Amino acid sequence: MKNRVCELLGIKYPIIQGGLAYVGNGALAAAVSNGGGLGQIGTAGRSIDNLKKQIRIACESTDKPLGINLPISEHSDMNPVVETILQNKERFKAISISAGNPKPYIPIFKEAGLKVMVLTGSVKHALKAQESGADIIICEGFEAGGHNSPLELTLFSMIPQISRAVQIPVVAAGGIVNGQGIVAAFALGAEGVQLGTRFVATKECEAHENYKNLLVHAGDDATVVMERSIGRATRVLKSPFAEQILEFEKTQPTVEELLPYIRGVNNRIAAIEGRVDEGWMNCGQAVGLIESIESASDVVRKLAHEAREVSVSLGFMQTVFADNVAENV
Repeated sequence: MKNRVCELLGIKYPIIQGGLAYVGNGALAAAVSNGGGLGQIGTAGRSIDNLKKQIRIACESTDKPLGINLPISEHSDMNPVVETILQNKERFKAISISAGNPKPYIPIFKEAGLKVMVLTGSVKHALKAQESGADIIICEGFEAGGHNSPLELTLFSMIPQISRAVQIPVVAAGGIVNGQGIVAAFALGAEGVQLGTRFVATKECEAHENYKNLLVHAGDDATVVMERSIGRATRVLKSPFAEQILEFEKTQPTVEELLPYIRGVNNRIAAIEGRVDEGWMNCGQAVGLIESIESASDVVRKLAHEAREVSVSLGFMQTVFADNVAENV
């Protein structure tokens, strides 16, 4: 069957790795692409020199299509980042834009020959992204790890509404870690999926082993949402530091008062340095389904295999439903 996401991105499977602030490194992106998906280098939390290094590592490790993630609000000065991406435009197939208004940047990257994917959390913003020239909508539900829309709309409520509203392909993101989630998203109108947390728990990801092990041993109630007190929503793993933030938020602090707790350095302390009790770590709500740390290439292939198996099993279910419907009409 034809798949518009695969055709636009030149990939085997419609599986995309999220940008992953601080831990979306070049080796991980290459491994995902080698597995048949689209790996992305994350720009958040990186110096320009380190970003160039990760681009070089990724390109030396794969000849498959690569992407890059640009979270607008994570960069105090966008110009050096945009310039670096454009200098390396031949090395990328696509760019995903998140956490800010993508409209000024979409024509820049399209003119450079990149496919533009825009993360949205509502029908309204999906329509605006389409009108601005986006090639793909990444519909991110509130289940996702990291920064989410303050509207707090869930993925399965949004997919059918956004896919009905736009003409371009919709990719589902948030709370997907296995083949069942992929097939469910497709049933609701998605043509691809994006995974973040599942790719943190891989051999190639530069996240600290302490972080990865917490993901493998996490349960269904392992995440909390912080920053609601300032009109934002960030889903993270439970930790003493995250609990401290939540307690402080009960006092209704100002943005300036909360900033020392939520700044990126506290993410790096836990995610990269492994001091997991002294910082916070992004984490999606379906983390309880992650059972192992594997190569990212193997994860992509396993996801594709699981999705295929689930699709086959649902062929039987469709027959059962058809029979029951026929009997009751």
